[in-house]
Amino acid sequence: MRNAKQAAARRARPPATSAAGAAAGARVAAATGAAVNRAAAALSALTAKRSLDLALGTALLLLTVPALAVATLALALHPRRTGVLRRETRIGLGGHPFELRSLCTRLLRLDLLSRLPHVVTGELSLVGPAPLTPEETARLGPGEARRRHALRPGLTGLTQVRARSGMPWDEPALLDAHYAEHHGTGLDLAILAQSVRIPVRAALRRPHRRGKAHLSDTDHRLPGYSAAE
Repeated sequence: MRNAKQAAARRARPPATSAAGAAAGARVAAATGAAVNRAAAALSALTAKRSLDLALGTALLLLTVPALAVATLALALHPRRTGVLRRETRIGLGGHPFELRSLCTRLLRLDLLSRLPHVVTGELSLVGPAPLTPEETARLGPGEARRRHALRPGLTGLTQVRARSGMPWDEPALLDAHYAEHHGTGLDLAILAQSVRIPVRAALRRPHRRGKAHLSDTDHRLPGYSAAE
């Protein structure tokens, strides 16, 4: 009788290994769920930015194709031009190098607009840090390099629209760090609006400033930009 009761008690108790396995499974499931949630949040943010790049970048490219075609033809037929496109190696998302192609002209900012195919293909974003050369990237600190490699470089960015303010907190490194921490669709749209407003205002005021020299636009910063400001 006693043996029968002990056997029944053993059958009623769940095996220790089963309980431990269930606990381990619950921990794995919880960790997996947290990882999935983090990945989903990151994918959602990435998708929103990439969707804006694809939609707006494609629309802008279609609108500017006629002007880009005329400029390309004019450069090709110009007797003093040795090339139509400027080709430069820049560092993109994840620290991967790519060839940045731009029209060799500053007329109507067509050099910037000619980079729109890079936005559609994903090498550039509409808004982001300036695309750096390998030499410039090699001089970055570990933290700044990590922030830059986590984002696609852009046609324009916070640094480009604020570089002429002269404020001490508007140094390029600080602006890039701020953008890396706070970038989002709202900030991107605000930067795009500012990027359009600045050259339009400059074009309207240009007749009163004839003869003023302009800096090179190799890194697509605004005219008058200086790292020492």
